[in-house]
Formats: sequence, structure tokens, C-alpha cells
Amino acid sequence: MVVDLDVFDFLMAEKLKVNPSSNTKKDTSKDGGSGYTAACMFTFDELAVATEDFRADHILGEGGFSRVYKGRLESTKQIVAIKQFDRNGLQGNMGLQANREFLVEVLMLNVLRHPNLVNLIGYCADGDERFLVYEYMPLGSLEDHLHDLRPDKKRLDWNTRMKIANGVAKGLEYLHDKANPPASLKCDVYSFGVVLLEIITGRKAIDNSRAAGEHNLVAWARPLLQDLQKLSQIADPLLQGQYPATGLSQALAVAARCVQEQPDIRPHMADVVTALTYVASQKHDPEVQPTQRPSSGSSTPRNNGSR
Repeated sequence: MVVDLDVFDFLMAEKLKVNPSSNTKKDTSKDGGSGYTAACMFTFDELAVATEDFRADHILGEGGFSRVYKGRLESTKQIVAIKQFDRNGLQGNMGLQANREFLVEVLMLNVLRHPNLVNLIGYCADGDERFLVYEYMPLGSLEDHLHDLRPDKKRLDWNTRMKIANGVAKGLEYLHDKANPPASLKCDVYSFGVVLLEIITGRKAIDNSRAAGEHNLVAWARPLLQDLQKLSQIADPLLQGQYPATGLSQALAVAARCVQEQPDIRPHMADVVTALTYVASQKHDPEVQPTQRPSSGSSTPRNNGSR
């Protein structure tokens, strides 16, 4: 992938020029003494009450092996997000891995606290049921603001997108710093690269509603990333050209490094944070900076009304 990868090296060289006032490695864990609260253990019945027997209108979202509900804890009246793991996905060899990931997530998030990580309130391991209970985020998910934007909602501008990308990177770096053993770091970096491309393009990682050749975000972006003259075709049309050309190039350079097919070539999250901190610090002012015009090329327009 040839999106000027020298740009990534330039961003690394800019490390000393970025205001280091935000230290993402501050230990806010159990030993850090900054408001640590151990995760609670809930029963299945408690979570059933919280979600009114898992009513369909409480569903916030669904994934391949889980479903997330909005709930209200009877004991504290707190609004929470309750992630229910698919019981079928917990069976057999795949189930062993799923159970391991469940335990790792409980153990990790139980001791880690960070501004860019959602807080784990509790969990449930009742029979073959597995749940994680998180603090509820009333502003919704990133997907809500990128892919399912309602007509009455304001689009995310470039500055906000880079702030979000930097925050996600910092949260992941924090997890990597505390993870033991760090078994899937390079896999996580690839996944972050996909998320960064979603943030820049406004596209879903997999979207079968798009034209042939555009279903897979990374596969669609790769040939465009190889031509510096086509980078503007990657930017979300909803940005309407309101982004810095240099910032777009730099952010895409980071994404390109993260989604390299060879894991050893992918950067460490600490380097990604350094690069994106610089990109996010270069604010775009639409009043004084020119609107970018997309280069020629076809692309399926976005349809915000579909999922």
C-alpha cells in the first residue's frame, strides 16, 4: 500500500511538537486509587427485570454473537447497556474461545478505568447465560453518527472525526499497555485501521447494499490509497469537501499502515496515537481553508436511510 507511507514517518517525527498535556497512560486501575469500583455480579432474573424480559424495543444493537439492550437496574435505578452473548456461540470449540474472551473482558475492564473506555458495571454468568453490563452512553454509538444519521442530526465534521479516532486509538493503546499476555495486538491494530477508514469514509466495513467491488471497505479503499490523486474519493461525501487535504492524506497514511496484510508491518498503537494526536491537533477551519473538490471517479452515494 503506497499512500505516502513517508507521511506516517513524518507524523512520528512531529511527536515532540505536539502538546503532551494529555497522558493516556495514567493508571486509574484498582491500585491507582482514583474511584475504582469492582464490577457487580448480576443474576439472570435481575437483568430480565432491567430489560422487561428482553423486550425487542429495548434492543440498542446486534453483532455476530451478541445483542445489546438498554436497561434500568432495579436496585440503583441506573440506566445501563446490557450485552447478551449468543448461547449458541458459546458451544463447542468456538464456545471455548468465546467464553475465554468473555472472561478476559470481565477481568480487563474490571480493573481498568480510562476516559476512552466505557466502564464495566457488572456481569452475569448464570447457567449458560453470559452478560456484560456497561454504563449507558446516551449519545449513541459511532455507527449511529456515521451510518445511520437521522435527517435531524448534524453530520460529524472533520475535526470531530479526528478527535474520535484519536480517542479510540488512546483507549486501545491503554488496553495494549495493560494487556497480559498481549496476544492479539497486531490483529487489534488492523481492526482499528478498519474503524479509522469507517470514520474517514462514512462507509461500513462490510456493506452488501453497495455496488459490486465496494462491499468490502478495505478492498475498495486499497487501490485508491495507491494513488495520491484519488485520496479525495475516499473522503465521506457528507463532509462536502470540508477537510484539510494534508490532514486527509496523513489520516489515510495511518489507516494504510494499520491495514497492511502482513502483521509485522503494522505499527504499534503508541505510534498510531502519536500520529493521530498530531493530525487531530491540526484543526480545519472552513471559514479560512478551501473546500476540497473530489477527483474524478465513480463511487456509490451513501444512503443514510438503510442499514
